[in-house]
Amino acid sequence: MKRTTLSLFAGVTALAAITGFAAVSTPEATGADTSQPAARLPVERTSLLCPAPSTSDLAETTYTSFTPVTKGAEEKGGAALAVGTAKGGKETGEKTGKPVLEPKAPGTPVTGQTSGAGTPALVGTAEGSYAPGWTVQQTTEVAAGTGRGLQGVNCTAPDTEFWFPGASTASGRTDYVHLTNPDDSAAVVDIELYGKDGALKSTLGEGITVPPHASESLLLSTLSDVEQTDVTVHVGVRSGRVGAAVQALDDKTGGDWLPAAADPASSLVLPGIPKDATAVRLVLFTPGGTDADLKVRLASPSGPITPAGHETVHVNAGMTTGVDLGEITRGEAGSLVLTPTGGSVPVVAAVRVVRGKGGEQESAFIPAADPVGARATAADNRAKSTTLSLAATTEAAKVRITASAGTEGGTPASETYTIKGGTTQNVEAPVPTGLEGTYALTVETVSGGPVHASRTLTGQDDDVASFTVQALSDDRGTVSVPNADEDLSVLQR
Repeated sequence: MKRTTLSLFAGVTALAAITGFAAVSTPEATGADTSQPAARLPVERTSLLCPAPSTSDLAETTYTSFTPVTKGAEEKGGAALAVGTAKGGKETGEKTGKPVLEPKAPGTPVTGQTSGAGTPALVGTAEGSYAPGWTVQQTTEVAAGTGRGLQGVNCTAPDTEFWFPGASTASGRTDYVHLTNPDDSAAVVDIELYGKDGALKSTLGEGITVPPHASESLLLSTLSDVEQTDVTVHVGVRSGRVGAAVQALDDKTGGDWLPAAADPASSLVLPGIPKDATAVRLVLFTPGGTDADLKVRLASPSGPITPAGHETVHVNAGMTTGVDLGEITRGEAGSLVLTPTGGSVPVVAAVRVVRGKGGEQESAFIPAADPVGARATAADNRAKSTTLSLAATTEAAKVRITASAGTEGGTPASETYTIKGGTTQNVEAPVPTGLEGTYALTVETVSGGPVHASRTLTGQDDDVASFTVQALSDDRGTVSVPNADEDLSVLQR
């Protein structure tokens, strides 16, 4: 096994305690009028967790950290991403002998690299002006073997429940659930698997203990010996909180990270299926006791399209349903839009996308995603390798896209676009002037209806159609605060 090394970036701020909340102070009330609209203030602390990237000696991983500039944020604080944390947040990772990635000032991305197997999960906190919208992208290139290709994932905030439709226990797939605990006390987690006929019997997924400041990686096939092409994974936390992600590795089509899907809902959007996708498989699950019937539409550049033979899909309660949609995009940008045909039944969904043919295939996942909202960010963009997809599935919307400075130089650039209602557009996103290194893209909704977005990043291997897709959702960089004369603590994510 190669020894893992992580580039260190000097900074003046210590690694803060991993708390997962945003603290804000509200304006003083005058007593004359307490019915004013709630103010939106920048969050003051954000926590993120990155799973262990790979067990391959051929893996090359890049971490890219970026915080957009937020109006009203105090110009203080800092951020750090490290292997574990010092108890109480009193020491930096450097003092404890653990590598640390410390971002530059808001508006400028910074990167760190590791190579080989053995890189652990990373945890981190941003405070002050570094906190609102803090985004970290983990991108891994694996040259050969199971899971070869490009694997990317946005590092996420800790939570207590996650849904992963699109996993598998079939022969040829090696899927792991990664759990990371950022806190001082142990977390207790239950993992449930659901196949085409319902719950897969297993006692090994009950009461899993994740020690403080530690991570666990569990192979799905050890939780159940039943081989299933399509599996929905449910991660529920009994006590504490964790970060969770599924790493799906395929013998023939490479691999990628399967992020958690948006919370169960009756209407879902799966944004930005690559236009050259050669296979698209939709996987759905309804966690309630009622079957769901959904209309399936593809929001194309010209408007909504009903895929022939897949006008609707029926999802049995408590059972995972897989639908092979083939080459549904037919050379154009597209987003799947799922809406109920009748009653409202909450559903979770994701698509597995394949690019390439024969031995040159690669796969990635796009879960149902929340809208961009006020602002969302994609870090680790590379010149001529980035495609930004925007979908306005109900009504037209105006969107502002800003390219940050590069990690090694360049001047930010910004453009505004109008997306027609019911369409998906691959836009020519701006690139920093004089770009050196990689850069971040920030998407802001200016007006109109909700916008869903995703970023596709392609690899440098000309022999394989390597790629990874990340959906962009609201970064929750601000919170709504009542006009009251008191200090409040507001949950961040």
